[in-house]
Amino acid sequence: MAVLKVKFTKTKRDKLAQILWILNWVSVVSGIILFSLGLFLKIEIKKRNEVMAKGDVNSVPNMLISVGVTACIINFLGGKICYDCSDANKFSRWKLVMLPYIICTFCFTFCILVGALMCYTMRNELEESLYLGLRDAIKFYKDTDIPGRCFLKKTVDLLQIGFRCCGNNGFRDWFEIQWVSPRYLNMASKEVLDRLKSNVDGKFLVDGVPFSCCNPSSPRPCIQYQLTNNSAHYNYDFLTEELNIWMKGCREALLDYYTGIMRSIGIAALLIWLFELSVLIGVRYLQTAMKNVLLLGDLEGESDGWLLENSFVETAKYNINIIKNLGKANQISTVSGMNDPNINIQNIDCDKTNITTKSIPAAR
Repeated sequence: MAVLKVKFTKTKRDKLAQILWILNWVSVVSGIILFSLGLFLKIEIKKRNEVMAKGDVNSVPNMLISVGVTACIINFLGGKICYDCSDANKFSRWKLVMLPYIICTFCFTFCILVGALMCYTMRNELEESLYLGLRDAIKFYKDTDIPGRCFLKKTVDLLQIGFRCCGNNGFRDWFEIQWVSPRYLNMASKEVLDRLKSNVDGKFLVDGVPFSCCNPSSPRPCIQYQLTNNSAHYNYDFLTEELNIWMKGCREALLDYYTGIMRSIGIAALLIWLFELSVLIGVRYLQTAMKNVLLLGDLEGESDGWLLENSFVETAKYNINIIKNLGKANQISTVSGMNDPNINIQNIDCDKTNITTKSIPAAR
């Protein structure tokens, strides 16, 4: 029994073809939107590429870009098909193409759904990439004279100012590394030498942060050094909310930023998926209705359209049997004394001939 069978008159078939022609062109626009969203996300990730470790963070934008381009191509072809389907004679040219087209479009709409879901599952990969990338960027913050790293100081400073953050997980990350370049350390100073000798690695560690961690909205001048020493500053308590540096880590700030973008893109992709699915259902109804018109031979009469010719269970069993029987026709049994059950060939005795010979008439 057919699933969701609907009866179509010629007028309804024509209107359905015209509506689907318009919707396919709208779908081309939705493909452009998907492409633009993927390109936007890729550019945003590229902007902070220096503070991200190499990984699969570009999988989502690449997926959206590919799906967007595919959407434009498929829906452009679908518009042409639906336009011709208003005429039964023109439909005969697309009759053999319609079913493969519907199957390909179904796979394509599934890819849109996968891309939308990936926007919500990318957070863990992005968080790990940001953690490793920011860790290395802060580690090489002082290397302003080394090629390949000289830009990191500017990158980190602009990042902390723009996103109002400090460090990887927080401002204390700067206490664990030497972020002051050795060229700016006075090696004749006893204080500097004592700090270099105070740890095993010989690093110049201070309880201070770069200027980019300062909060310009603070009512007092920025305190960058001896942040945890209350006695070093007048009327100062580093545990209070009046601490004049950013408290949030840059990893959390960037993660919130990208999560908001991907959440919005995911919602847009889900809406586009629902729209594409509705167009696909309409194309399926049009294909089955036009096919039945040609079978009935009455181009002006009524015809039935459906989503599936048989029930879901019967269709699933039929497809499973096709998959199971794939390649059986090419299998040859290697067991001695057994014949291939798919081959029914009668044995022929080559020593005997059943061909009647005709005598050649003698020449007169």
